[in-house]
Amino acid sequence: MTQDEIIEMARQVIDIDTDKRGRHTFVCDEYGLEAFAKLVAQHEREACAKVCDEVLANDWEGKLICAAAIRARGQA
Repeated sequence: MTQDEIIEMARQVIDIDTDKRGRHTFVCDEYGLEAFAKLVAQHEREACAKVCDEVLANDWEGKLICAAAIRARGQA
């Protein structure tokens, strides 16, 4: 995950203050922090599931089981 991706996810759920120099301060409460953490976890789960898809490309059943197990972690 790149720094730009992380910042974009933060902007989706956290308020941003910008000073006169154009520097950003991210301001959030516990709900914003939780929402940000969920976005990051969702992004990482999907990235891991895609690795399963690629690594197990020739093992259709293994690929489905692996990717589904990772994606299901978001439902827990």
